[in-house]
Amino acid sequence: MLDGDKSNDLNQQDAEVNEPVEFYNDVRDFTTLDAWKKCREVKLFFYNKILPLLPEEEKFNLDLQIRKASVSTTSNISEGYGRYHYREGIQFYRISRASLYELKDHLISCHDLNYIDDELKDEGKELIEAAKVKLNGFIKYVKSKIK
Repeated sequence: MLDGDKSNDLNQQDAEVNEPVEFYNDVRDFTTLDAWKKCREVKLFFYNKILPLLPEEEKFNLDLQIRKASVSTTSNISEGYGRYHYREGIQFYRISRASLYELKDHLISCHDLNYIDDELKDEGKELIEAAKVKLNGFIKYVKSKIK
């Protein structure tokens, strides 16, 4: 066997993912988490109901900030879920929660700047609060697994 071949075998072994059995469930992943589902609702609300109402001059300001924070709510839950250490996952769930708070501020800004009416502001706040409750509950649950 050539050294190059041996190296390729080692790299192939290193590339294998050996997911611990206790973490693997072929019917359950981050998409089945209520917290992720609620954050997805928030993301879709902003994409479908808020962003289309923003004026062109907000394209590289408020629009972009909303897009990043919206996607962050779900993507950080999925990334945290993929971590195999509870403490590491919690860091990502907290980032997701911070993005929800950021979206609440953006929602208020949209209202203050008269881009959205009271009804949309209230709808958005309700979705954000529901997502925060689910996410806080999930963080609490994960914290309990540390011990």
